[in-house]
Amino acid sequence: MSSISKNPSHRALRPVADFLAADHARLDALLQRAVAEPGTIDIAVYAEFRAGLLKHIGMEEKILLPTAQRARGGEALPMAARLRLDHGALAALLVPTPTPQIVAAVRTILEEHNALEEGPGGVYELCEALSGSEANTLLASLRASPDVPVNAHVDSPLVRNATRRAVARAGYDPDAVQL
Repeated sequence: MSSISKNPSHRALRPVADFLAADHARLDALLQRAVAEPGTIDIAVYAEFRAGLLKHIGMEEKILLPTAQRARGGEALPMAARLRLDHGALAALLVPTPTPQIVAAVRTILEEHNALEEGPGGVYELCEALSGSEANTLLASLRASPDVPVNAHVDSPLVRNATRRAVARAGYDPDAVQL
């Protein structure tokens, strides 16, 4: 965190970006806890991570990106297509029962994805600027976002193939995900 971000008056100017970045940190901590014991995945903690990540993706897809697009006169953000491909790959990776390879793939995607959103000049900063005086209204919408219903994991050849395709479409190596 930069020294600027630690300044309380600066934080007040970034309610949307700070809220979403804090959710990234919460999700990262959950995933870390889920795999804290080497060679095992704590399914209960992973389930909390999974539900949280799906909700976070929903906030971005249903609220943040459409709000930015409206603010740009109907033109999508330049990075919106890239983010949506990552969201699709992440959602696909959450369908099968987690394995160390799936967790590694999720981490790889999130590392690049979160940097695009949180970094200087990133999507969150841009959305913050576009929302202008409506930033607090946008934040309220994000906070009110409902939990996403989460189905049981599915482990089938169809799911494995669809997951590999989604990972490849997003530009990642599908062979790294040994389903």
